[in-house]
Amino acid sequence: MIFVTTSHKPTKEQVLRALMLSQELNLPYISRRKCPNLLEAVGDDYCYVVEIDRIVVKYKGGSLFFHPSTAKVRMRNVKKGLKDHLIECLQLQGDELILDTTFGLGAEAILMAGFLKEGKVVGLEASTPIYIVVREGLKSYRDKEDWVNVAMKKIEIIHIDFRRYLSQCPDGSFDIVYCDPMFENPVYESSSMNPLRPFAVYDSVTEGDVREMLRVARKRVVLKAHAFDSMFERIKVDRITGSRKSQVLYGVIEKR
Repeated sequence: MIFVTTSHKPTKEQVLRALMLSQELNLPYISRRKCPNLLEAVGDDYCYVVEIDRIVVKYKGGSLFFHPSTAKVRMRNVKKGLKDHLIECLQLQGDELILDTTFGLGAEAILMAGFLKEGKVVGLEASTPIYIVVREGLKSYRDKEDWVNVAMKKIEIIHIDFRRYLSQCPDGSFDIVYCDPMFENPVYESSSMNPLRPFAVYDSVTEGDVREMLRVARKRVVLKAHAFDSMFERIKVDRITGSRKSQVLYGVIEKR
């Protein structure tokens, strides 16, 4: 059963937020007093737990919650003078409007936003549990590294399938369109990604999708894939860069 609840001994504000979320999602609200064992109650489903400063999705395999995760590590590496393949592909000037078509937990969107002085990232997420967790996380999460807090304010997340959103966009609506679909060959060693896997959308990106991305982009489209995935065999790009160690590749298509 999918439902909404709170952490133990919730405040009145938590209960109110949980009730509002249950109405928004059209799901039952269950008082935590009546639900001491969450994993037993959810069975093979999941539940939303409204905690004091975040919303967590609990399921038998673990917990899904918002955290900037790899964005902080990658920014530190850039500041040390190391190369970040995504940032190099984007060629940011600092005032770009970027569309992230597959937002996930938003680590790369936060990294991208960290290089924008006047720009903005619009993120699309089709999965309801991921969207709810990240939407609330962007509102309430506060990090010790201030650049993360500033970057998060430059991100807008929308609950929608990217194909539907693209179909509604006028030509040249964004400077850059970024697409990071779930890998065909998952990297299970990536602990930050594992809680997301049960809730992610696994649609493959087609040539038609990329044509729509190019229509909407003013400058370029950047695609991400695993080295063993079929994306760059199916879709022609202008150049590919990436890490031999991680086997994560980025393909760039320039707008002509």
